[in-house]
Amino acid sequence: MPLLEKKISSDTLFNGRVSCAQHQQGYRFAVDAVLLGHFVAPAPGWSLLDLGAGCGVVSLILAHRHPAVTITCVELQADLVDLIRHNIRTNNLENRLSVLPGDVAQIQKIVEPESMDLVVCNPPYGQVAAGRLNRGEEQAIARHEVRGRVIDFVRAAAYGVKNRGRVAFVFPAARLAYLLSALQEVRLEPKRLQLVHSYPQGPGRLLLVEAVKNGGEELQILPPLYIYDAPGGAYSPAMAAMFS
Repeated sequence: MPLLEKKISSDTLFNGRVSCAQHQQGYRFAVDAVLLGHFVAPAPGWSLLDLGAGCGVVSLILAHRHPAVTITCVELQADLVDLIRHNIRTNNLENRLSVLPGDVAQIQKIVEPESMDLVVCNPPYGQVAAGRLNRGEEQAIARHEVRGRVIDFVRAAAYGVKNRGRVAFVFPAARLAYLLSALQEVRLEPKRLQLVHSYPQGPGRLLLVEAVKNGGEELQILPPLYIYDAPGGAYSPAMAAMFS
């Protein structure tokens, strides 16, 4: 079904300065994408690659926060590719954002090797055998390893990033050991790691990690980040600031 025939909703970030259209029935971004968009700090002039971009929200956040970078989104699902193009036009980012349809498992057909300064990725990290799939094909592909394994995204990031370039992932905290092992397998050395908790005294829920291609062995553990002040409470000051 073409984008214009699908029901979409337009959500805003940064007090209305960024508009992000999403399908009302389908994949919708969550807090993990917002966290990733604020975790990295690309330098002016850098080229960025967003793997499995979904509706493009991570790229929209990065484009707003870092106006001197260019970003290429890669997305497998045709309806989401159309949605990214819509969001690029709506936010007048045609000169800095682009989208390439394709499968990250065949990244060599999509981007040039070692052509990016920074790769960001919010992969479909739900294990198919470990839990119930999201309802609907679009959500299932975006959230679970149905059409792409996490290792495919890790290998694609290593392929696309320059030597000494940076790669950043958001991932479930419970699968920390798996992600770190996968990164090191392709010479992506973890350099910064932050655990994200739902609230103080709560267990770690997500992790953010930044790695350097062919970097040395030295990992900085950042202070924990809390999404909410308390169970059932409001956003923490740090989280609220990411939306303003």
